[in-house]
Amino acid sequence: MHKNQKASYDRREFLRGSAAIAGTTVAGVLLPTGQVFGQQAKLKVGLMLPYTGTYTQLGIAITNGFKLAVEERGGKLGGREIEYFTVDDESNPAKAPENVSKLVQRDKVDVVIGTVHSGVVMGMAKVLKESGTIWINPNGGAGAMTGAACAPNFFRTSFSNWQSTHALGKVLKAKGIKTAVFITHKYAAGEEMMEGFKEGFEKEGGKLVKELYLPFPQVEFQALLTEIASIKPEAVVCFFAGGAAIKFLKDYQAAGLKGKIPLFGSGFLTDGVLDAVGDAAEGVETTLHYADGLDTKKDKAFRLAYAKTFKLQPDVYAVQGYDAGQLLAAGLDAVKGNIGDKAGVIKAMEAAKIDSPRGPWTLSKSHNPVQDMYLRKVVGKENKVQGVAWKALADPARGCKA
Repeated sequence: MHKNQKASYDRREFLRGSAAIAGTTVAGVLLPTGQVFGQQAKLKVGLMLPYTGTYTQLGIAITNGFKLAVEERGGKLGGREIEYFTVDDESNPAKAPENVSKLVQRDKVDVVIGTVHSGVVMGMAKVLKESGTIWINPNGGAGAMTGAACAPNFFRTSFSNWQSTHALGKVLKAKGIKTAVFITHKYAAGEEMMEGFKEGFEKEGGKLVKELYLPFPQVEFQALLTEIASIKPEAVVCFFAGGAAIKFLKDYQAAGLKGKIPLFGSGFLTDGVLDAVGDAAEGVETTLHYADGLDTKKDKAFRLAYAKTFKLQPDVYAVQGYDAGQLLAAGLDAVKGNIGDKAGVIKAMEAAKIDSPRGPWTLSKSHNPVQDMYLRKVVGKENKVQGVAWKALADPARGCKA
């Protein structure tokens, strides 16, 4: 989260800015019918992301990244201009079916882009499987989406929860760490990231001595931090993101644990929050599929374009949104914008090789990225890359039969 972004984001201003970035105006609607006759209709893209609450900034970064990818292609994908339809998912799994149905049934969108919260992802899945609408998930790592609930029209441009922490087992072993505690919110993402870490850590001979949970989105950490201090593990591993990550990092330092028990985590712990936490995150090591200082031509160009367009520095969420735009472009280019050729779009997306700011990646058979997982360390205001923790890590996609 960046200090120059308001937590209480003005949604009307956001929507106005989004339309400008996308190159969509009301002018096309108001032209006499003779002037638009014969042109392809606009591609309807539904954005279902958090625009309020804990994950607000994540939703904004994903939206910005996606629209930057579209803008780089002249505001079109496959030759089609874009019309956006936006729904705030409220990070509420219970409302997910209703909210995504607004896009599918009311707005008749061609593609759905969303979302962040893994519970909301799974709430969207049933509706989108039944409708067959092409769905690109730019963040939520729910394992079942590309596992037991996988479907031909489901794609992810981010990670599975399992991927984001599995490589930490190797990292901790290399440091000689044999015992750890894992702490997170008790919901799908937290539980799956814990399982990914536990599997990787135990394979390397480590022991997870305690799993600590608190209800989402609660951020009262003190009792659990006191318990950690009493357990005295060799390391603490965690998953928190957005506002919760800011609070946890500050509380960990305030509890006197920083410097005594090394803190590790999924990279979402420190991505997009460093401006807000001061020195509380200094030295924290995480694994993720993106890092600062990758020093590639693609990443440099992306970071410069994003900063110029939005007056902000990009983070992993922006990259995932950007790659959602790139993946959709690959599908639509192959069919010259004919979204009606759904089989052609899906086939092209499956075969796409994405030149991403994170590094090149491809899709697994279950439509999840096969990608490098980086070891990063917080140095000042950057998640500096330390090396590759795991090369071309693929999610096991357990239960996927699509």
